[in-house]
Amino acid sequence: MYELKWNGEKLLWISRTVECSHSPGHACGDSYEDYLEAVKVAKSQNICIDSVANGLDLPDSEKQSLILKAEKALMAKQRLMDEEYLMLQEAKKRRGNTEIAKVNIALHEPSQVISDALYEKLLEFPYVSIVRLAKYGMTLCQEEPNGIWYCCKTDKKTAKYAYQEKIARGFGYSGTDHWGKTKAAIRKDLLPRANELLQLASVKRMLVDAEREGKKILLVGDYVFWFEEGNGVGWVIKESNGVPSESSKKTLWKEGTIVSKNHARIVVLPYIKENGQKVTGHTKNAPNDDPAKPRHPSEYVELPFEILESDLMIGLFGELPYE
Repeated sequence: MYELKWNGEKLLWISRTVECSHSPGHACGDSYEDYLEAVKVAKSQNICIDSVANGLDLPDSEKQSLILKAEKALMAKQRLMDEEYLMLQEAKKRRGNTEIAKVNIALHEPSQVISDALYEKLLEFPYVSIVRLAKYGMTLCQEEPNGIWYCCKTDKKTAKYAYQEKIARGFGYSGTDHWGKTKAAIRKDLLPRANELLQLASVKRMLVDAEREGKKILLVGDYVFWFEEGNGVGWVIKESNGVPSESSKKTLWKEGTIVSKNHARIVVLPYIKENGQKVTGHTKNAPNDDPAKPRHPSEYVELPFEILESDLMIGLFGELPYE
């Protein structure tokens, strides 16, 4: 786990440490096997942001700016991790039932110890072609079409590829491809799956409550529950362009509105530029899509939106049966 720290000049992400359970008096990295448990702990720690900032010897204006920057960084990081965790769970549902026979594992440099370790990894992720064996400081890559596993370079880049492979390969992509483009493709692949959420009793109740309160746009993770007034359509699911990244010069404008002049599938959220200019949200299609069907001017809508916890989508997807 990482935490934001103020070094006197700027906010930095640093590894969080705790006292080692197996070695009292010594510090260890704060790591978790279960993602949802890690999220729970992180949220409890994030409650302290305001009090930490207010305790610094800084002018009030700088404290407020620091709080906003910290909130932006935390939101971006949490939404990123929630989205990738959801994608990982869906990848395992799609491809995780592939059977792996231990006798069929072929190493370029035979080793029973490494073969056993690789087999343990493949039991959970049988569809991957890149595996990191951290215990042995080794990364293995499978060569096609012969299926032989070779030792490949072990560094931060291949560690990143091995992580991405668990998600990407489950959807038919490679963990070494451009990660942003791969995730965009996966979001599109998951949209039909996301639409199935509208049939869940828990989602129906949530949307009935939202409609009763006059809410028409709910942002959950990178998906948007959108209430379409005309022609008896009702609630539909669209994609969002996501909140501005931690490095972006834009900041999400939570109080802003979204103006829709078409029936596009992507919702661009309102944001604030670095110079303070506020930009209203809108709807659009992706560059490779057909042009969005325009609304009649009398059907243009301008609506506020509400942000729900991004990890809500993880639980909702978990409720869906998988064929």
